[in-house]
Amino acid sequence: MEESKRLVWHEIAPAGAKALAGVHHYVTTGTDLPEELIHLVFLRVSQINGCAYCIDLHTRDLLKTMAVDKVALVPVWAEVLQLFPERYRAALAWAEEVTRVSETHASDEAYAAASQAFAPKELVDLTIAIAAMNAFNRLGAPFRLPVKARP
Repeated sequence: MEESKRLVWHEIAPAGAKALAGVHHYVTTGTDLPEELIHLVFLRVSQINGCAYCIDLHTRDLLKTMAVDKVALVPVWAEVLQLFPERYRAALAWAEEVTRVSETHASDEAYAAASQAFAPKELVDLTIAIAAMNAFNRLGAPFRLPVKARP
């Protein structure tokens, strides 16, 4: 089945794309969060939201620093805790909590756990990263940005 062409959102609204890119730039260059952790969170958020473009992109980014065995298990990270350091587990848990905020309401328990693993500025930056990826997913998925993966 051939998919229909959808709007290329970043070409139609370049100012909006530039604004989102500014947040992305801040997260990837203006924080003390490790690059690998950022890509891990970006990937997990994108998996939850079902954004094929972002899953493809951030899997490729993560494979530059993380073994394929671990990347393949990101969707079930809570079942293989031994593969991920404590801060990564805390970031993944907080990413899931914030991404599903309409269901979780960012519970006090989840906040307490994230607060133990991250300094205040790091937790705010992590939450900005999660929010930014959720925004990108809400553009990438509906407009079906093309993936690099080929048949």
